[in-house]
Amino acid sequence: MTVSPTARQLVEAAESLFTAGVMSHSGHANLSARLDSDRFLLTPGFVRGLRPTDLATVTLDGQLLEGELRSVSTEIIAMHSAVYRARPRVGAIIHTHSPAATAFAVAHRPLPCRTEPMLRFGQPEDVPVVPWGPRGSDVSVRGIASVLSQRPTTSAVLLANHGLLVFGPDSAATAHLVVAIEESAEAELAAAALGGAVDFPAGALADVQAAIARAAS
Repeated sequence: MTVSPTARQLVEAAESLFTAGVMSHSGHANLSARLDSDRFLLTPGFVRGLRPTDLATVTLDGQLLEGELRSVSTEIIAMHSAVYRARPRVGAIIHTHSPAATAFAVAHRPLPCRTEPMLRFGQPEDVPVVPWGPRGSDVSVRGIASVLSQRPTTSAVLLANHGLLVFGPDSAATAHLVVAIEESAEAELAAAALGGAVDFPAGALADVQAAIARAAS
C-alpha cells in the first residue's frame, strides 16, 4: 500500500508528542489531517505506536470511507469537522489531554501568551476556553464553532473540563504548537509560585516576526 505524505506526517506528529513528553498518562489523543475540501484522515482511537495504515478516511459529514474507527473516535468526527469548516486553511488538528494545559481547561482559565514559543509557533494571544459539553455532542461542537467565530485568529482552544484542541497548516506545525502550549502552561503554573508570570512588552510579536524574517533571508 502506498502511504501518502499526509498520512506519514500525521503519524510522525503523533510520535513527536510522546517524544516531547506532553501527553497525559493514558496517552490519549486524536489527530486528523485534511485531504481535500470534504475528506480528512483521522486516528482510529489510539495514537501510541500509530502506523499510516491505521488511519481512517472520513468525510466532514461523518461518513467513514476507508479504514476502521473505534467508538471513541467516531464521537469526535464532528469536533474535527467543525474546525475544518470554520477554518478552510487549517490542514491538521490535534486534541490532547496534556496535563498542564488541561489544568487551565479544568479551571476554566484562558492560557495567556507569555512565552516566546507561543509567539513563534502560531498562538500570539491567549488560548480561549470553550464551555463544557459532553464529548462530541452538539453542545460541545456548537461551543467550539462559536468560540472560533468570536476569535478568528486563535489556533487553539481549551475544552472546559476536558483538554486541549490545536489546529494549524499541517501536522508538524500543529504538533509544534501543542508542545509550545503545554510548556507555556507548565511555565505559567511554575511562575505562580514566584509571584506570577509577566506579560510581554508592547511590540513583542512584531520583534519576533522581524527576527524570524532576518534569519530566513
